Amino acid sequence: MNEANHQEQLELFPIPSPCIGYCETDNKGYCLGCFRSREERFQWLKYSPAQQREIIRLCRQRKYRRFLAAQKQTATPETETSPTLPLFDDE
Repeated sequence: MNEANHQEQLELFPIPSPCIGYCETDNKGYCLGCFRSREERFQWLKYSPAQQREIIRLCRQRKYRRFLAAQKQTATPETETSPTLPLFDDE
């Protein structure tokens, strides 16, 4: 089987849009619901199935990076707190 034919398989079912109905963009222009760029959202139906799968892969990466950034932002550095004991018994 030819390698090019193997990667470009016949799609029996259309790849559904990753849209979840929460359409708001961040300051970089990515949707906060599906993590697609404006162009990716508007051109979705014009992309080939292979391109759509690649966009979905990119969206998963974007979502994961946003998750990591949010965790990093909310994580507070642990301060070491140790109870102080008096040096002398008479204190």
